[in-house]
Amino acid sequence: MNNDLNTAEYFIKGILAGDISILSRAITLVESTKEEHQDLAGKVIDGVINHTGKSFRLGITGVPGVGKSTFIESFGIELVNNCHRLAVLAIDPSSQKSKGSILGDKTRMEKLSAHPRAYIRPSPSSGTLGGVTRNTFETILLCEAAGFDFIIVETVGVGQSEIAVSQMTDFFLLLMLAGAGDELQGIKRGIMEMADALLITKADGNNLQKAKNAKTEYAHALHLFPPSDSGWIPKTDICSSINNEGIKETLSIIEEYKRLATTNGYFKKKREQQLSNWLHQSISDMLMEKFYNHPSIKTELDKIEKGIGDKKINPYRIAADLISMWKN
Repeated sequence: MNNDLNTAEYFIKGILAGDISILSRAITLVESTKEEHQDLAGKVIDGVINHTGKSFRLGITGVPGVGKSTFIESFGIELVNNCHRLAVLAIDPSSQKSKGSILGDKTRMEKLSAHPRAYIRPSPSSGTLGGVTRNTFETILLCEAAGFDFIIVETVGVGQSEIAVSQMTDFFLLLMLAGAGDELQGIKRGIMEMADALLITKADGNNLQKAKNAKTEYAHALHLFPPSDSGWIPKTDICSSINNEGIKETLSIIEEYKRLATTNGYFKKKREQQLSNWLHQSISDMLMEKFYNHPSIKTELDKIEKGIGDKKINPYRIAADLISMWKN
């Protein structure tokens, strides 16, 4: 391949021009673990950083089967019909055994993926906590630089933690099913506390009354939580994605939140916090990568793990010794 097509300038120019194929290649660079790709991706991010930050970032989560993809398609169509340019970053679950992922979101959002103002990018989670890929924040920035003014980050579901997606987005939307208990859905108090809105899906047919009842119950529950720093009182509503009901109302809730958060200065404050989180996460990632890839550490760790057997060890002391070895 022509080397001119692999320079930071080539990617920067293409992204700022809104070239989707170049944007996709740049995201692939960001996701790559190869050192040369990471170096190039860093230069590309540097080149577009001043053209980022102008989108609204929406995080969406919910257990498998809640209808995330169906909702995102209906909601996404509403957005593009309102002249937004939408990028959907759909985090696919990676197999812990094969490290493979489904990457099927484009087939589950056929209408939206065909729209000229929409871009759907499925990415493997690679086992990352909460289903958010390590480089999702960088991908958000690249999409913003390419002119997308509304970004949706869809997570795998309510798993170990959804803190990551909450920290990198402006509004956190939790999708719920009616007629299923908290234990069945895996919903924890902490996740509900992070939600800016809670939406009961599949509110149609015989399920409509259940959805209305669930809305009332969850609305009462949300009011028991302490007030948020934003001054926003989380909303609860119902929707039917297949009937396109409750979609406009959901967008109105988000727009109401944005007006409040912009007026009281919280929106700017949270964006600053997002950058701070990105900085600290990057430091953590880089330190872990350098530590585990150090030849002496690899050798010593292998010896320790092979020798464990029935032997009792002090993991804290061993970790301290390994870190001392790495530093020296």
